[in-house]
Order: sequence, then structure tokens, then C-alpha cells
Amino acid sequence: MYACAKFVSAPALVRRSSRVLCQPLSASMLSSPEARSEQAWPVAHRAIQTSAAHRDIDTAAKFIGAGAATVGVAGSGAGIGTVFGSLIIGYARNPSLKQQLFSYAILGFALSEAMGLFCLMVAFLILFAM
Repeated sequence: MYACAKFVSAPALVRRSSRVLCQPLSASMLSSPEARSEQAWPVAHRAIQTSAAHRDIDTAAKFIGAGAATVGVAGSGAGIGTVFGSLIIGYARNPSLKQQLFSYAILGFALSEAMGLFCLMVAFLILFAM
């Protein structure tokens, strides 16, 4: 890969192809055939501006971003554990409030789980939508 990058960034190649790359694509394609024969590199050899190194960096950034977004799923698990741990402690202190404590615990579970699912959704959006 280093040899390929060294070849692509050779000064002679950059000097020869700079005139063709600076022209708009429409001007290059609509020019007369004799004018195109004077150019050092024909328009058909124009490469896409994104190199392999840039694509690798973009892919790595997507994976790092998705991994950072999934940290919230672990926080959701910790939140669910805290909610049900508090339910057990509250029930042990006052068993007569069992139904009210359980409804609060289910509400806390749902909110905590929703935040975990939102984090997972953001991770999937980073991976597949960008």
C-alpha cells in the first residue's frame, strides 16, 4: 500500500495531470478531439478524489463512534439493576406498598430500557446510515 501511495503522489504525475484535473468535467468532455489529444492524461483516467486511506479512516471513525454510542447500553443495564434493587429494598422496608412500588419499578425499568434502546439505535444509525 505504501508503494501505491508513493506512486500516486509522485511529483511528475501530479504536474502532468494537474491541468486536466483543474478543468471542469464538462469542458474536458466537450472539447475537440485534437485538444484532448494534447492533454497529458485523458479524462477517462481521472480517479475518484477519495483515496483508500481516507476510506479506512472514515470506516474506523464509524466503528469508534458506534462503539462509543453503545456504552449507553451498559448504563441502561446498570439502571435496570438499580431500579429492581431499590424495589427489593423498598419492599423489605414496607411490604404494604408492594403494588405502588412495583408500578414505580416498572416505570423506571421502561425508561431505563428506552434510553438503552435509543443508544443502540444511534449506534446502528452511525454504522449503516452514514
